[in-house]
Amino acid sequence: GCPRSSAAAVAYSSGASADRTDMVKITTVKTKPYADQKPGTSGLRKRVTVFQQNQHYAENFIQSIISVIEPAQRQAASLVVGGDGRFFMKDAIQLIVQIAAANGIGHLVIGQNGIMSTPAVSCVIRKLKAVGGIILTASHNPGGPNGDFGIKYNISSGGPGPAPEAITNKIFEVSKSLQEYHICPELRVDLEKIGKQTFEVETFQPFTVEIVDSVEAYAEMLRGIFDFAALKQLLSGPSRINVRLDAMHGVVGPYVKKIVCEELGSPANSAVNCVPQEDFGGHHPDPNLTYAADLVNTMKSGEYDFGAAFDGDGDRNMVLGKHGFFVNPSDSVAAIAANITCIPYFQKTGVKGLARSMPTSGALDNVAKALKMQLYETPTGWKFFGNLMDAGKLSLCGEESFGTGSDHIREKDGLWAVLAWLSILAARKQSVEDIMKDHWQKFGRNFFTRYDYEEVDSDAANKMIKDLETAMFDPSFVGKKFSSGDKSYEVAVADNFAYTDPVDGSVSKNQGLRIIFSDGSRIIFRLSGTGSAGATIRLYIDSYEKDPQKIYQDPQV
Repeated sequence: GCPRSSAAAVAYSSGASADRTDMVKITTVKTKPYADQKPGTSGLRKRVTVFQQNQHYAENFIQSIISVIEPAQRQAASLVVGGDGRFFMKDAIQLIVQIAAANGIGHLVIGQNGIMSTPAVSCVIRKLKAVGGIILTASHNPGGPNGDFGIKYNISSGGPGPAPEAITNKIFEVSKSLQEYHICPELRVDLEKIGKQTFEVETFQPFTVEIVDSVEAYAEMLRGIFDFAALKQLLSGPSRINVRLDAMHGVVGPYVKKIVCEELGSPANSAVNCVPQEDFGGHHPDPNLTYAADLVNTMKSGEYDFGAAFDGDGDRNMVLGKHGFFVNPSDSVAAIAANITCIPYFQKTGVKGLARSMPTSGALDNVAKALKMQLYETPTGWKFFGNLMDAGKLSLCGEESFGTGSDHIREKDGLWAVLAWLSILAARKQSVEDIMKDHWQKFGRNFFTRYDYEEVDSDAANKMIKDLETAMFDPSFVGKKFSSGDKSYEVAVADNFAYTDPVDGSVSKNQGLRIIFSDGSRIIFRLSGTGSAGATIRLYIDSYEKDPQKIYQDPQV
């Protein structure tokens, strides 16, 4: 390349003196491909030990991701990088920096200390019109040296993309034949210091790494979605409510501290476990009744009016009311939909449509019907929602596995969901429990439960599903009546769920066996995974009840 002027060399790296004109060297490293680097829609997830102990394993995969970005675009491209703070994240970020520089990427934007929640990465990609982003997370899986690690690539929409398989297949194809990767082994970046660090890389233009406040862009986005003045009144005004937010030592800690405590005025002690830890404090960062038991028990005391927990990378949430009143995720998205005008963002955009994943309860359908809104039922996987959003067909969506979101980004968003709930509390001036009880009185209640039978024998599981299909697809099955107690259920539909995407016409078949009864109650079976540890059978039961005398029972009963 051309010799650079000494003015450019001054910016060589933070604190560099004017005489630093040495170039960062690019090394080409010979490697052998790995056959197991096929990423799912949530990226490549493996045990930490796989990334650590297999030579060049992480490097190969990072090179495969960057190889998917057109060489002609790289110099002008910005790539966003962030993660959930889990073990091995900082090592992986330095590798990404070194490999990106050696492959001619012009600009990296990295969260301070590497921390950036999955929803925040989506927000920053969209805001900067970046070419994409690399997220270092294994979501709600345990972390630490014996835990899991993951590397996921999102495209310029901020999500996995309308056809994530197209991207993941490209990455996989590269990974299968990779013979070498390019790296700048001497290049080190200070992840703590906010600001730009510029490096002179041989054969390329300057390479800039920008360390940004991980919370600010995301907080600015939320200010445009919610009424922060009303939320501030709710959380710190004279008749404020007490909240307890548990970040479970995941990535959401800094976001809750800055946005909910500092900006909205909730007392500092209302947020707990807010320091991200490499092993999530030895806990499983999954916001459900089992793994967030500390929060559930604290809420039972009656001291707090509203509680919430978040997962490792910040895209899932659990909402609780006073005395530990649990809001089922299927009900959560339905309640937000029914009260959607409490959120200024939707007053501006209107409601383009609602969507839920197929196994999620029909509670959202009842709201859509009553409010005459378009409803989409999609297979499991956020990409189906993203496709509808990109086409302007979808505003609000959710799934039973504790994910809720809207078209403000292209990932599910835990903190957004919690602020949506707080907005409803502020507008309605009722408790969580009263809001849900009103909701059931108005729309009826979908009693929903899910059972996972894990590590069952694969052959036996397949046989069971085959036998079930035979019974279900017998022509006499539709119209059959089954009774339990004083209730009678008549089969209206029996099928294997298939989805035709209204945007691109793609068809997804065999998404789960559905027995749908005439009142909207459902039983669903899904078989997943044929891994070394056998199969998992998921059973979802959704029983609809509109009798006001019967809507307050325990779903398990």
